[in-house]
Amino acid sequence: MKFLKIFYVLLFQIISLNVFAQTTGTISGKVADIISSQPLPGVNILVVGTNFGTSTNINGEFKIKNIPVGNYQVRASFIGYTTQIKSDVIVNSTKPSFINFKLEESVIELEGVTVTADLFENVPTEVNSIKSFSYEEIRRAPGGFEDVVRALSILPGVARQSAGRNDLVVRGGAPSENLYLVDGFTVPNINHFGSQGSTGGPLSFINLDFVNETTFSTGGFQANYGDKLSSVLKIDLREGRKDRIGGKVLVSASQFGFNLEGPVNDKSNFLFSIRRSYLDFIFNAAGFNFVPEYYDLLTKYNYNIDNKNKISYLFIGALDRVKFNNDDKDDIYDNSRILGTDQNQYTTGISFKHLFSKGFYNLTLNRNYVKYDGFQKDTLLNPIFLNQSKEAEHEFKADLVYKIAKSSEVNIGTSFKIINFKSKILFPKQYRTTFGEILPITSINTNTNFYKACLYALYSANYFGALRFNFGLRTNYFNAVENKFTVSPRLSLGYDINNLININFSTGIYRQAPSYIWLAIPENKKLESIQVNQYILGLSYMFRKDTKLKVETFFKDYSKYPTSLIRPYLVLANTGAGYSGTKDNFGAFGLEPLTSKGKGYSRGVEFSVQKKSTKNNLYGVASLTYCQTYFAGLDNVEREGQYNQSWIINLSGGFIFNSKWETSFKFRFATGSPYTPFNPDGTQNITDYLSLNLKSSHGLDIRVDRRWDFSNLTLITYIDLQNIYNQKNITGVRYNYRTKKIEENEEIGILPSIGISLEF
Repeated sequence: MKFLKIFYVLLFQIISLNVFAQTTGTISGKVADIISSQPLPGVNILVVGTNFGTSTNINGEFKIKNIPVGNYQVRASFIGYTTQIKSDVIVNSTKPSFINFKLEESVIELEGVTVTADLFENVPTEVNSIKSFSYEEIRRAPGGFEDVVRALSILPGVARQSAGRNDLVVRGGAPSENLYLVDGFTVPNINHFGSQGSTGGPLSFINLDFVNETTFSTGGFQANYGDKLSSVLKIDLREGRKDRIGGKVLVSASQFGFNLEGPVNDKSNFLFSIRRSYLDFIFNAAGFNFVPEYYDLLTKYNYNIDNKNKISYLFIGALDRVKFNNDDKDDIYDNSRILGTDQNQYTTGISFKHLFSKGFYNLTLNRNYVKYDGFQKDTLLNPIFLNQSKEAEHEFKADLVYKIAKSSEVNIGTSFKIINFKSKILFPKQYRTTFGEILPITSINTNTNFYKACLYALYSANYFGALRFNFGLRTNYFNAVENKFTVSPRLSLGYDINNLININFSTGIYRQAPSYIWLAIPENKKLESIQVNQYILGLSYMFRKDTKLKVETFFKDYSKYPTSLIRPYLVLANTGAGYSGTKDNFGAFGLEPLTSKGKGYSRGVEFSVQKKSTKNNLYGVASLTYCQTYFAGLDNVEREGQYNQSWIINLSGGFIFNSKWETSFKFRFATGSPYTPFNPDGTQNITDYLSLNLKSSHGLDIRVDRRWDFSNLTLITYIDLQNIYNQKNITGVRYNYRTKKIEENEEIGILPSIGISLEF
């Protein structure tokens, strides 16, 4: 806590000076062709609503100095290319604001035609179900803890399972069906205390301060992405600042940390951050029985060999620990219901990018490593479950993008992955589920290597400036399953009826290999890759240049989902959220004989309206989702999906008063997901499995931000009030074996938090 005391003393001294010089800042950036990544010289750059502007140099770079601090829009325009506007460009006095523009070449050029600038970015290879968020849009989100993953909960089609978790359930899919890419590297899970075999956790370990932009696809993604069924989250990190060494000291709702960045020489730069939670100090002081502690580290090094070649190195690591205080019988009992997991995980890799006249290629080599040390004990402190697992992946990827014509391209790529999986699992006594089954596994000790490979090709074109066409083919290989080779075709079409209305359609086959932990039992090597056939039809309408309406319908047809031979009602699509263990009868681990005969479907419709921040300083997103998800196991009984929330309403937005003050809000409503009721003796009936639904949940979060700009310092503070009207949402039902009563799990009520960061 000494760190916090020093920080607050420095903060008080800075504020007490109260010397606000006339503060200005700099906007710099780069403009490139969206397909070939070739730099574009001579592009006109204008700060909208001001007289500040410039043009790009031969390397596509620009810099605009002496801009008063504030929130701006910046426009890039170039003859023969579509015009683009970036909103929420924050100018401060401490460091340059960096913008990457990617312009698309115009198919039709007519004299006298007015070009409308686009605030909503388009990705040539994607026609629907995709959203992009800037750093600032994520940072200011109420109730988001400045978390990259948590900010996605406002999007249509995304169901949140509890306020304290980042388990993404996208259009009815399981939490294990999401793909994370950080600077092009595949990362199995970007959350602290992640669930093995899944992609969730309570908090992301990606430092938002280093994020340039995120792109999230909720379906219909093309053949260059694979081995996941439901979504793709791409996180692009920025480069370190090039003018001087700088950094940031921060205290947020749950952690404190330190950032450092700057140039190494005129060709290279770096990013570095280290963060530590302080929840363990608070929980210990308050006498809590469950005490989490975590650290994370991120470092990135960029070396620009010349204007055609670039090398980058990335390391992201997290260390998670949990301590149980068993001071009395109440603590011991409460802790017996929790699966504790200590984890070490990291991703490290190097990438090389080369530009040529018609495109570029990327080569990446990386290693992912996760060590799980899981345990659960009974009320006598005897172990119920012990899990020591290690998953190490070594992956090589090569991707080529070739620009055929103005608005057409070919993407070709391949990857090869070697996986080492070690697992020691022990059930000291045979475990009996609350349904009465006895799990046949008492111990597992495995050490094996798996191999994965893929090859994909994608053709994308824009015909007549109105019809966008994408067709791709992907083949995957996994040596550990029954059918080792799979082929997945993808197709998408988009048509601009006019400048305001677009209709789009996408379809494809998507496949995902079983999780490594599911393959710990030899007989599960007969599993197949999970398959879903997706169909998406959408329409978008531009009310005005800063406001866009989207309507999408979707249908996902699931097959070959692992289902239990011991528990024929159990489909593993209904597992993966939360911490597993006795809470779900260890279903998420798949530690029982499985067969690929599970099936299901998810269908629904989504409405969303987004307004970007422009000169009126208002911004917001409103969305409505209706979804029906059903799965059937080996018993062929169709049941509602474990994570299905039929109706979801999200409202979020804010107002920027001036360069100093900003306020924002987020409201969410969702109907209850299904659960299985308990009998008076604590058992459960198979006939009641997922037969009832929890009560609907709702909550309102409010946030207020205040900025102070000094000559060489920027101070940002905020107050975030989550669940401001103290709604006690029900997240589940449990049986208390001491009181012999059925209890409801309630979320924490109102949760205030503050954040303070000092940038230098």
